[in-house]
Amino acid sequence: MKDIRVFGPGCGRCQQAYELVLRVVDRLGFEADVRKVDDMLEMLRLNVLATPTIVVDGEVKFAGRVPSEAELERSLNA
Repeated sequence: MKDIRVFGPGCGRCQQAYELVLRVVDRLGFEADVRKVDDMLEMLRLNVLATPTIVVDGEVKFAGRVPSEAELERSLNA
């Protein structure tokens, strides 16, 4: 099971990134724990400085932007 976290303060782009992750995970049929994280202390602990940031299994995949569906799909399949 993949652990996917979308970090951000709840802005529009952060919500867009979260919804994109849910949509792509569902379409690909992955079993994943997808969480939205808005806790600033956790963001600082992981050195998240730009939002939205998408972290997959502990590795930052995208920071400061919403990826395209194709980019996210490639990242999840890697």
